[in-house]
Amino acid sequence: MRPLPALTAVLPALLLGACAPLQQIALVPQVEVQGVRLTSLTLPGGFGRAPVANLTLNLRITNPNPLPLRVANLAGSLIIDGANVGDVAFPNVAIPARGSAEQLAQVSVPVTLNTAASFLKVARGQLVTYRVDGGFTADFGPLGLQQFGPFTLSQGQWKQDPIIPF
Repeated sequence: MRPLPALTAVLPALLLGACAPLQQIALVPQVEVQGVRLTSLTLPGGFGRAPVANLTLNLRITNPNPLPLRVANLAGSLIIDGANVGDVAFPNVAIPARGSAEQLAQVSVPVTLNTAASFLKVARGQLVTYRVDGGFTADFGPLGLQQFGPFTLSQGQWKQDPIIPF
C-alpha cells in the first residue's frame, strides 16, 4: 500500500491553486453614496481666499467577501451634469466580512470659473445629476492589497434645499 506517490502528485497542484491571483477570488466591494450635501460655497473673485465647495457625503461600502477588509485610497472625480468639477478623496474605512460600513466624508473641492455654474445650480436647490468615477485599494490582510477601478463608484440625482438666496 503506497498512497504516498499519489499524494506527492496532487500536493503541488493544490499549492499552485492556492497561489491563484487575488482578483480571481476577491469580489469587488460596492461603494454607494447614501447622501450628498453642499454645505458651503465660496466663489471665484473673493478677497485672497481660494474659492471652494465644501461637501458632506455619506458613503456606504459593502464587502461581499468572507474576509474583513480595509478600503484605502478611495478617490475619484466628481461629475455634475456631465462636467468634471474636481477630484474627491475619502477617508479609509474598515468593513467587516460580508458586511457594510457607513462613513461620513467631509470633502473640499476647488471652484473654478468653469465649475462655478455647476455648484451654483446645487446651491440654488436645482436638481442635478452626479457621478463619482474612481477607484480604491482594498487591504485583505493576509491576502494582500488589491486595486479596484477605475469605474463609476456611484451615481444619482442631487437636489437639496438652497443655501444661497439668489
